[in-house]
Amino acid sequence: MALDGIFLRHLKQELEQALLSDRVDKIYQPNKDELVLFLRSRTGMQKLLLSARANSARLHLVQTTPENPKYPPMLCMLLRKRLTGARLVQIRQPGLERALLLDFDGTNELGDTVRLTLAVEIMGRYSNVIFIDGEGKIIDALKRVTMEMSSERLVLPGLSYQLPPPQTKLNLLETEPEAVLQQMLRFPGDMELQKALLRTLQGVSPVVCRELQYRVGHGEMLTVHTMTANTQSRLLEVLRELCETVRTISGSPYLVKGEKRPLDFSFMPIHQYENLGTLKSFETFSELLDAFYGERDAVDRMHVKSQDLLRMLSTASERLSRKINNQTADLKACAKRDEWRMCGDLLSANLYQIQKGVSSVEVENFYDPQGGRKTIRLDPALSPNQNAQKYYKSYRKARTAEKVLTEQIAQAKEELQYLDSVSEELSRATSEHDLNEIRAELMQEGYIRRPKKGKAHKEKESAPMQFTTSDGFSVLVGRNNRQNDQLTLRRAQKNDMWFHTQKIPGSHVILQTEGRTPTETAIAEAAQLAAYYSRGKNSSQVPVDYTLVRHVSKPQGAKPGMVIYVNQKTRYVTPNAAFAEQHKAAT
Repeated sequence: MALDGIFLRHLKQELEQALLSDRVDKIYQPNKDELVLFLRSRTGMQKLLLSARANSARLHLVQTTPENPKYPPMLCMLLRKRLTGARLVQIRQPGLERALLLDFDGTNELGDTVRLTLAVEIMGRYSNVIFIDGEGKIIDALKRVTMEMSSERLVLPGLSYQLPPPQTKLNLLETEPEAVLQQMLRFPGDMELQKALLRTLQGVSPVVCRELQYRVGHGEMLTVHTMTANTQSRLLEVLRELCETVRTISGSPYLVKGEKRPLDFSFMPIHQYENLGTLKSFETFSELLDAFYGERDAVDRMHVKSQDLLRMLSTASERLSRKINNQTADLKACAKRDEWRMCGDLLSANLYQIQKGVSSVEVENFYDPQGGRKTIRLDPALSPNQNAQKYYKSYRKARTAEKVLTEQIAQAKEELQYLDSVSEELSRATSEHDLNEIRAELMQEGYIRRPKKGKAHKEKESAPMQFTTSDGFSVLVGRNNRQNDQLTLRRAQKNDMWFHTQKIPGSHVILQTEGRTPTETAIAEAAQLAAYYSRGKNSSQVPVDYTLVRHVSKPQGAKPGMVIYVNQKTRYVTPNAAFAEQHKAAT
């Protein structure tokens, strides 16, 4: 995990500066894996989150107040009894381990000062928050560890607290870079440099090791034995910089944001993702962790909340695909209609020479330029005229069916294209409000049943995303199909420019000209935004059509977001997440 020992060392210093001598005012336990301490000082109140969740273990200051359960758990009540009013006097970190020990001075029932400690261990699924008394005995913990769970280290009330077993790795607080290099050279020659660094250094995460390899090899993969003298020299230089950062605690909080969710964070700039992510710095390490886990958890919650819509769209799309396949097969059968009409004509012309009760007849085929003959199958139970009328009836039925099936297949394909566009906008939804707007759109189109009277809640419509090109033009991007219609057909001016990916689901993009002639730069950047906010965002050389808004129209009865356009030009662009983030207007 990115929250490694070195990052924790920086965070420890930040918390010491912000919280030492503060007193515990309130304690919440929002869920079984998290605690929130409200610490009061003369300047105000601050909230410290202690989390032992497997996928997001951490501790840092938070701004938002978590929802407090109606009935506090037993551990929360115990902490309130023992810690309320206690003063934070020290924060300890053993070496570069992923553990911080928060020491408090409180009072017991007799009024005597006692030392109480909260040990916050950040170790993935083994993370824990353990409450310890002044004699080193465990009072309780967020996660009790019994003999059935682990035979190596028990965490139970009354037992002596022991730190997690230390790793046999080199500590940069005590070890020089030359010793680190010598240790790494003992590993197998085909081992990647990043893995050798991870197995050698204490308190470094995989993202830091990958970043060190990226800096040493300039993006190339390196192994232990493929390092030349120059490579080893660069590695020593990088290790010296890291060593200086660790010892002087001079790192800064950096986050790499991807297209949908944050990718990684560290105490040093991360360049290994190149164009796949945007590097962002923060004022404090707590703000970084709050932003990273807040956004990541929000994305996860959005994924869970959108599952019902995804299932509905998937079911509807599969049903339409089966319908199209079946109707296409029926349409192919209609291809024989001309032959059936020909058989009816040939029978009608030869009624006089056809005997009733025969199963076939061979007649002269006057449709054949060569003057050949044709054998026609007959129903012996029918008269010659009835057989001819049967062929005419099959012809008329096939002709009607062909017309109906052609229309139905076209409608089904249009509907499938619409559902595809909804799936695309669902993949770009970033908030509960976005999901509600998509749900309302599907409700309006009849895909979702409307709620009973009195239960419907109309939300305020969201505004389109706004961007500014390098030369000052405004660009608007629709968030969903209904907003695409509003943007293109009502809000945009006739001389504005309209952009959309060619035959790829995506947003409508409007380049607002305001009476000016759009520059090549503005057109290129608007096209890039259209490509980025489409299903082609992860591709290269995405075709984007663009034309004046006056040349865009909506067919009668078309689904939301479905338009037709003429007089278009096409530009091929490569989407870039960093570009979209950089040009997004402040809202």
